[in-house]
Amino acid sequence: MMQPAKKKFYTPTEALQKIAAFCTYQDRNQKEVEAKLREYGLDEDEAGEIIIRLSRENFLDEERYAQTFVRGHVRKKWGRRRIMQELKQKGISEYCIKVGMKEIDGDEYYQNLVDLLEKKDRQEKERHPGKRRQKIQLYLTGKGYEQDLIKMALEDLGKTPEDEE
Repeated sequence: MMQPAKKKFYTPTEALQKIAAFCTYQDRNQKEVEAKLREYGLDEDEAGEIIIRLSRENFLDEERYAQTFVRGHVRKKWGRRRIMQELKQKGISEYCIKVGMKEIDGDEYYQNLVDLLEKKDRQEKERHPGKRRQKIQLYLTGKGYEQDLIKMALEDLGKTPEDEE
């Protein structure tokens, strides 16, 4: 029978080195870093001091994290609403979310929406035009796109509700 791996506990100095490498590998947010420090066996005060030091030395930057997150998820064709929701769940401040959301290029964003719409339209098996449109809209809403943009994209592709009566 396998025994679970024993947790290794670190001194604050060891933890600082490990967590700095963790932050260097990829942008992290404060919540992730704090959780990792707790895994290392540090108490709240020790973790807090390390987080302050990481911020001061620019290893940890919530604005930069939000910007990186937004850019990455726009590339994954996520919509604004979903990106904002994810950032809020990660404990990112409203200010940092606003800064991050400025990374979205309107043209690229709309093109992502159109690409997703066309792909879903090709894959959708529903034959009834009204139901088909509804399924596509629901899919795009789930990806985090705004209703007004979805309607605009559908109209641009000639999928208007009037044609489907």
